[in-house]
Amino acid sequence: MTSVEEPARPNGRIRDAARTKAEILDVATHEFARAGYDGARVDEIAARTRTTKRMIYYYFGGKEQLFTAVLERSYGVIREAERGLDVEHLDPVAAIRRLAELTFDHHEQHPEFIRLVSIENIHGAEHIAASEKLGKIGSPALDVIRRILEAGQKSGLFTADVDAVDLHAMISSFCFFRVANRHTFGALFGRDLVAPARREHYRTMLGDMVIAYLTAERAAD
Repeated sequence: MTSVEEPARPNGRIRDAARTKAEILDVATHEFARAGYDGARVDEIAARTRTTKRMIYYYFGGKEQLFTAVLERSYGVIREAERGLDVEHLDPVAAIRRLAELTFDHHEQHPEFIRLVSIENIHGAEHIAASEKLGKIGSPALDVIRRILEAGQKSGLFTADVDAVDLHAMISSFCFFRVANRHTFGALFGRDLVAPARREHYRTMLGDMVIAYLTAERAAD
C-alpha cells in the first residue's frame, strides 16, 4: 500500500496521537463486533470519531490492519489480566478455580471479544496468523496452569495427568459458549445463560467441572 502522508491538523491543533488511536480502536471494536469484518465500514468508524478516514489510514494503514489492531488490543486485555493473576499463595484447587473464574469474568464483561473471536474464526484466523504481535503474545494462563497442575500432582490432589492446553481449552470453551450462544440457547431451551440470578451458579459449576476432571480416576489404557 502506498504510504499516506499525515493530514494537516485543523486550526493548527496538535492531536494527541495515543488518545486519537485509542478512540479509533474503541469505535472500531464496537463496529467490527456489530457488523463483522466484511460489514464494517471505515467511513462509519471515522464518522463516529473525532477524526477522518484519512487519519485512520495514516495510523493503521487500512481496514485489514485496523481489524488486526483491534484483535491485538482485545487479546491484550485478557493476557494482561492473566499476567496479573496471583495464585501462588493458594492451594492448587483454589488456584485453578481462581484461574477459571478469571476467564469466566472476562468473557462475561467483554462480549465484544467473543464476537471478534467468532468473526476471526469465520475468516480462518488469517489476521491472527499474519500478526507478529499476536504470534508472540501467547497465553500467560498456560504458564500458570502448568505450575498449578505440577503442584496439584505433587501434593496428590490432582490424580489426572492433564495437558495445560487441553485444560485451557476446557475452561475457555464453557466461558465462550455461555456468552456466544446465549441467544440461540435461550431460544431453544428457554434459559438465559447470562441471567444475573444464575451467574454464581454457572461460575461455581465451571470450577466444579474442572476440579472433577482433575481429580477423576482414569481407567488404564
